[in-house]
Amino acid sequence: MGSAVGVPLLEGPVLEGEFVRLEPLGHAHAPDLALAAAEDRAGYGFTWVPAASDFSAYVDTQLARRDTGWVVPYAQVDRATGRAVGATAFLDPRRHPADGTLFAIEVGFTWLAASAQGSGLNIEAKYLLFRHAFEVWGVSRLDLKTDARNGRSRAAIAKTGATFEGVLRNWSTSWAPGEEGLLRDSAMFSITAPEWPSRRTTLEHRLARLRERRAAAVATSRP
Repeated sequence: MGSAVGVPLLEGPVLEGEFVRLEPLGHAHAPDLALAAAEDRAGYGFTWVPAASDFSAYVDTQLARRDTGWVVPYAQVDRATGRAVGATAFLDPRRHPADGTLFAIEVGFTWLAASAQGSGLNIEAKYLLFRHAFEVWGVSRLDLKTDARNGRSRAAIAKTGATFEGVLRNWSTSWAPGEEGLLRDSAMFSITAPEWPSRRTTLEHRLARLRERRAAAVATSRP
């Protein structure tokens, strides 16, 4: 999908959190991402995570999509180590046909190394992306979707405060092994602009609890 004539491409700035830094994806991230993807891959059954040898092509694909205006891709960088441990993106921006004003966007293409899952990086990354979409770009709606069979991903999306809207049949490409070229049913979620303030509060409370747990872990590890 190309960008509309006369409508500038969306540019994603660096989004800085306490635990994660979202950097615009580039080839400099490929070696770290290859290492991240080479960890335990058991959780990637429904997610597009290339083999470690394919990450140059993965970055090329996402950058080509960026240049059409369809994707704003990011690397997820663990601030504790400075290493890229996963990826995420804005995608599918929708604009009013009359004036090109952005009114909706999706967050997706998200994955993390096995060692970074459950660390809190994902929830802070979602918080940063959501906040930018609603408070900088001023969208009215933010979408998230996943393979309808992916219970783990559906539960994680629900914890962000997004509302489950239903399952759309044969909605998008399947990434499940052995299903190349097939379509999947997609579980659809959203957050709307009027809901964002309460969702922001909920996410900030979750991040505060994460901060407390990390501080307690550091304190107990000291001699």
